[in-house]
Amino acid sequence: MNLRRIVLIVALLNLAYFGIEFAVALAIGSVSLFADSIDFLEDASVNLLILLALGWSVRSRARVGMALALILLMPGLATLWTAWEKFNVPVPPQPIALTLAGLGALAVNLSCAYMLAAHRHRGGSLTKAAFLSARNDALANIAIVAAGLVTALLWHSAWPDLAVGLGIAVMNADAAREVWEAAREEHRAAA
Repeated sequence: MNLRRIVLIVALLNLAYFGIEFAVALAIGSVSLFADSIDFLEDASVNLLILLALGWSVRSRARVGMALALILLMPGLATLWTAWEKFNVPVPPQPIALTLAGLGALAVNLSCAYMLAAHRHRGGSLTKAAFLSARNDALANIAIVAAGLVTALLWHSAWPDLAVGLGIAVMNADAAREVWEAAREEHRAAA
């Protein structure tokens, strides 16, 4: 399958699961699902930008890569705000809904990472951004499932959900750094 088609499929999958996960996050009051749902929306936007920029020059794609690095920081900022609100009212989310939504997100992100893996070195920082997002999101989804299980079976508290939500924010910041560095190298090489 060609890269353009894969990026479009990945964008649509991310947009669809954003709506599902955002609704569940609001219904059960989950910081980690909120962070992950915003990340799905960001991933859909990133992949649509990638789709537009694939035919551009290396220098233009590098500039878009730098912009994408900044976009990758947005879910982290939204998560910090949601976590702050949760610290004030530490009610645990419904663990079964948290776990099931996390499993659904894991399935979507593993599918996206698998599709993008073959192309992660084509298209420079743009496809690297898409692959890193899908890979990091799959890791975050495993942590969300674990938080749901811990909340259900061991510790009925808001803290597992909060910890995972903050971990997702840190992963997004690290991915943004990696994409920024790759884009900056591309920009220098094209100069």
